[in-house]
Amino acid sequence: MTAQDSATLRSTIAVSPSPADSGRSARGLLLAALAVVAFSLTFPGTAWALEGLGPWSTVTCRLALAGLPAGVALLVVRAPRPTRRQWPGLLIVTAGTVVGFPLLTTLALRTSTTSHAAVVVGLLPLTTAAYTAARTGVRHSRLFWAAAGTGAVVVVGFALWQSGGAPSGGDLYLCGALLICAAGYSEGGRLAREMPGWQIIAWALVLCLPVAVAGAAFALTAEPVRLTAHTVAGLLWVAVGSQFVGLWVWYRGMAVIGVARASQLQLAQPLLTLVWSVVLLGERLTPAAPAAALAVLVCIGVTQRAAR
Repeated sequence: MTAQDSATLRSTIAVSPSPADSGRSARGLLLAALAVVAFSLTFPGTAWALEGLGPWSTVTCRLALAGLPAGVALLVVRAPRPTRRQWPGLLIVTAGTVVGFPLLTTLALRTSTTSHAAVVVGLLPLTTAAYTAARTGVRHSRLFWAAAGTGAVVVVGFALWQSGGAPSGGDLYLCGALLICAAGYSEGGRLAREMPGWQIIAWALVLCLPVAVAGAAFALTAEPVRLTAHTVAGLLWVAVGSQFVGLWVWYRGMAVIGVARASQLQLAQPLLTLVWSVVLLGERLTPAAPAAALAVLVCIGVTQRAAR
């Protein structure tokens, strides 16, 4: 073996990912994918909850039901309090993913269908990646942005065509939810490198728990309440499945594979939501769904490769 061959071999070994790194990346992708599945049920679950509750009752009860077990979990494991440097990021997570996104999307779903609301979710990966790039100074390749933009265009076009192309009265709420959630996702992904993902969302829920309990007590007396099986199931899902468990595994996945790579998996979330809207809400799905799903999956594959 020549000296040049030896140098080439050493270089190849140095840049080749180890089995441990590959396994860790696979686990991160799995966690983020499971979170996307949980998130895809959020809009149908919210629609079910709104069948028997008002929007403010839905949001405050959702936060209270998620915050109580989160607080208990922190006490049981005796989790250390966040440091002074971590509190600003936790406040952004609280404002973005715990309070802002649920509130604005719930208000929007009073007039918007789940398929129309899914348009915003299709744009979330781009806004999350853009926020993260501005926040951290990370640069991505043109291929990454081209694939992400293409996927977002496919999702938006499909969802708008699915809803007839007519803008919803809740668009302003949905745009606000898009921007504030991107900040919460990015800050949560950054904090997940320093503390367990479930503790991030748990502390964020505990921060707003007193306001949530007081708000729920007031809202339940001010708004009509008609408890049905759909209402209870939808409320429990958005509180436990989406608000706590979903965000727990989401932040853990982002800590492993990065915010940008994880956020691109959400390109599949709107199409999953459309499937659930058919199965759970009885909405009609057009034949264009398989073609759109294939296009989005291709874009996800490209972004995952370009972000490595």
